[in-house]
Amino acid sequence: MTGEPVHAGPAAVPTVPDEAGVLAVERRITVSALLTGRAPQPQDRQPQGRQRQGRRRAGDRVMDLVRGRGECAAVQPLLAVFAQRHPGAHEETEWLRRSYQVADFLHSGQLRKSGTPYISHPLAVATILAELGMDAPTLVAALLHDTVEDTDYTLGECRVDFGPDIARLVDGVTKLDGARLGSKARAEGETYRKMVLAAGVDLRVLLIKLTDRLHNLRTLGAQAPHKQARIARQSMELLVPFCERLGLYRMKREMEDLSFAYLEPAAHAATVAAVTAGGPAWRAYFTPLLAQLSDALRGQRLRASVAVRMRHLHSLHQAHGDQLERLRPGQVSRVVIVVEGSEQDCWVALGAVHQRFTPVPGRFRDHVSAPKYNLYQSVHTSVVGPDGEQIAVLIRTAAMQEVAEDGIAATIRTAGREQGPTASEAPARHRGDLEWLQQLLSWESHTPSEEYLDELSGELRGGSMVVVGSTGELVTLPQGATGVDFAYAVGVGAHLVGVRINGRLAPTTARLSAGDEVELISAPRDEADPAWLRAARTVRARRGIRATLAGQRTERHDQIGDQRPGQAGPR
Repeated sequence: MTGEPVHAGPAAVPTVPDEAGVLAVERRITVSALLTGRAPQPQDRQPQGRQRQGRRRAGDRVMDLVRGRGECAAVQPLLAVFAQRHPGAHEETEWLRRSYQVADFLHSGQLRKSGTPYISHPLAVATILAELGMDAPTLVAALLHDTVEDTDYTLGECRVDFGPDIARLVDGVTKLDGARLGSKARAEGETYRKMVLAAGVDLRVLLIKLTDRLHNLRTLGAQAPHKQARIARQSMELLVPFCERLGLYRMKREMEDLSFAYLEPAAHAATVAAVTAGGPAWRAYFTPLLAQLSDALRGQRLRASVAVRMRHLHSLHQAHGDQLERLRPGQVSRVVIVVEGSEQDCWVALGAVHQRFTPVPGRFRDHVSAPKYNLYQSVHTSVVGPDGEQIAVLIRTAAMQEVAEDGIAATIRTAGREQGPTASEAPARHRGDLEWLQQLLSWESHTPSEEYLDELSGELRGGSMVVVGSTGELVTLPQGATGVDFAYAVGVGAHLVGVRINGRLAPTTARLSAGDEVELISAPRDEADPAWLRAARTVRARRGIRATLAGQRTERHDQIGDQRPGQAGPR
């Protein structure tokens, strides 16, 4: 949550301490009534004066909601999207409606910085997730995701009312209290640590957190400038990399562009202006090209869609920020071909494209046979188009297209279609094959709170690549990783004495590239080179090197201490 809620109306009236228990009981009665649809009975004991009148009005509103007379227009778009994605799921739709009423009741009187009712935020988060096709429990958790953090509602109450799975998701995205932990920095580090641990059990925790941040970025204009910059920067450093690791490319593009607008407003405006000015000419270039590609595919009896996908603003700025006025069609857009068929049809489509246009040497990539670490699959090629322009072409099936846009959300969505809208089963939401997540889980418990965010950002930054070990094992490492990182990834660690990359001897600190074949040379000794620490890219390697170097220093000090008595001599 970012739009810290403020209180307005009757909810802001202070209560005397001995009334806390009464309020808790009334909260339990109201939440139970909203969930079961049974109106609470009038209470014999009521607060006095203005509080009594306010409580009666609140009680009347609850009874109206329970009896179906309350105004629930705000939740209708969410229910409509869910019903469209999960036709026939009438019980789950009603559960969503009642869960919204609970969240609305718990957040009553709270406003966002923009002045809108606070419930608009969790409702928007749930609606974005519904558009991704998420299951009902995920949407319920999204509606409740700020209740434990920002209201008197407790995690124990959530567990009783909605079950342990929902409570676990809510707990995974609930911030920890900086006052209780001693500092805001420590609390923030521990909050992310808790989130990563929860994601190891259920990836939907990360989906809710990322969607929460996406909506906060969409509404960031209501925040003070210094908060805008801080939130946008943290999004770029931590949340965008998580999107990339989970294959949430559609969300990643929007999050990057929104953050870009706050971090570099002048550059963002210049990029928008360049895209606006060049758009008509680029569309005119691609129209006949798409027609030729469609004709080539029909010639192979393939059914496929052919479309142009423009690179997003931040990507254009990174690649061509110094030459925006000279952007060419091939620099701003790619062609995406989605075939209706099997993986084999991707190769038939590739042949058709290469028959019609000359391929560019060295630009072919097969991510179908060897998917990326984030489940992404496509055949990549580049061809020489009209006027000698190099055009990138991506070829994939319809199923691959879903994953290419929505990553892990697409796999959970598919499981939900197969198994029902109530629960996407564990094989989809708990992926043991996401090696990067397992690496995060392997070192997180050894990192001090104050250092955790820096370590996490460093581990996530720059994407990943896959290299091949001497026995054929595939090892995922971050971009820029070295032979030292590979040694610690496979358990050789400080026993490393040499490395062969693609059959040639290389320094242990040499950088690796995707697809490299790596063979390690090891020895029984356990000794680290201080230069390794500067070259290491992964947390696992850096921690191992520091531990070995510390042991070496201790051993040298012990040896010096053993020598001193013998050196003293007679006086």
